[in-house]
Amino acid sequence: MKVFKVKKHILFISVLVIAGIIICCNQGAASDDRQSANGKVYYISKSGKDSNTGTFKKPWKTIQHAADKLTAGDTLYIRKGIYKERVVPKNSGESGKFIVYSSYKGEKVTIDGKNVNLPPTGEYGDLFGLFEISGKSYIKVNRLRVVNALTNAGSNGILLSDSDNIIISNNYVGNTQSSGIGVWNCQNMTLTGNEINKACKGGQQESISVAGTDTFEIKNNKVHHTNTKADKEGICVKDGSSNGKVYNNLIYKVPAAGIYVDAWDKHTYGIEVFGNVVHGISNSDGIQAASEMGGLLEDIKFYNNISYNNKYRGITITRNGDEGGSHPMKNISIINNTFYNNGDDWGGGAAMDNTEAEDVVIRNNICSQNRSFEISVSSDVPVQNTAVENNLLYSYKSDLEDGEVTGIDFVEGDPLFINPAKGNFHLKDTSPAIDKGSSVDAPEYDFDGNTRPQNGKYDIGAFEK
Repeated sequence: MKVFKVKKHILFISVLVIAGIIICCNQGAASDDRQSANGKVYYISKSGKDSNTGTFKKPWKTIQHAADKLTAGDTLYIRKGIYKERVVPKNSGESGKFIVYSSYKGEKVTIDGKNVNLPPTGEYGDLFGLFEISGKSYIKVNRLRVVNALTNAGSNGILLSDSDNIIISNNYVGNTQSSGIGVWNCQNMTLTGNEINKACKGGQQESISVAGTDTFEIKNNKVHHTNTKADKEGICVKDGSSNGKVYNNLIYKVPAAGIYVDAWDKHTYGIEVFGNVVHGISNSDGIQAASEMGGLLEDIKFYNNISYNNKYRGITITRNGDEGGSHPMKNISIINNTFYNNGDDWGGGAAMDNTEAEDVVIRNNICSQNRSFEISVSSDVPVQNTAVENNLLYSYKSDLEDGEVTGIDFVEGDPLFINPAKGNFHLKDTSPAIDKGSSVDAPEYDFDGNTRPQNGKYDIGAFEK
């Protein structure tokens, strides 16, 4: 009898546990259905109706219908499918209460602009976005595919203008006439984890364009296969932008510069470019800094970048624009980068040819096996304007025509990369770059995030051994 009672108790407890699990699951679904941390949760589905209530069981049908209704703190989950529509959010979020647009857990959502008209709106009459945020705050766009923004030359995949505190994360943007992602006159912007493919088919702007924007991060993005006929750049920071960071991005198979920092005609300053990999640029340099139309480019730092196998140079401090115009620059540093195998018929590692640039530093870089020169400073650049120090040069050619220089305290020899053919530029234990760098303004961390220095002395190049 005692054994029988124990079995009855176990059976009764098991029933209670199962019932509890079912109740909890139902409560979880209901909670997920209607409430986020700071607002409500809504749903979109291809099988929904805009006359529905927007719940999980009664979802809306169009994203724009939701975009007209969402308020601060609300989250919109979009179910799998292809949505042929343009999206323009009506409302802003608030500090701590972002409005979130996201695909539903693990589902593939595509906003497809094929045959969708992108009319001109607002101040930027020649730029339009398939997903466009204008004059708004505290919005996050996450895990969407935005493709085929093809209506006209100014069609962007995602366009942000006159907005602040916007996060664009983990999206795929492809096949656009203009930028994959364009950011104009904004503040506090984050572009992270996005993939941009086949942008700039119409020749306007760049794959990622950031102009007139203060305080921003462009990080962990992958940019590739920009349209070759358009001859446009990968990531471009320009035209009065300030206080920004461009880091941990991968740029490849782009026709023009992989990363381009250009003042255009406005004071552009406080930009850090670090930890990026640029390779396979088909018709330009890996990285460029310029002032095309007379704006002052100031306080720009390039460090821990890897630029290799590009058409011309690994990095260039240049002018571009009108030869007869002004191209001012000040305080430009190129420190602890790795430049390898740049130059097809002609080209090199690092080059400085802007005669108006002041206080340029080229220090602690590895320049190895580049085509025409390792480091070049044009003969018409005033000597006092550029410091070249503590670089490792492999295959120095004494190319006076291209202004090749060694600088001071340089190291000459094979840097002994682990496997450069596979893009592995870590140093072997016997590399001559180890412990030969300068501590002056050296980055606190290397490309991998390891602390500098190791063992008390600084290495040359993007990696600390």
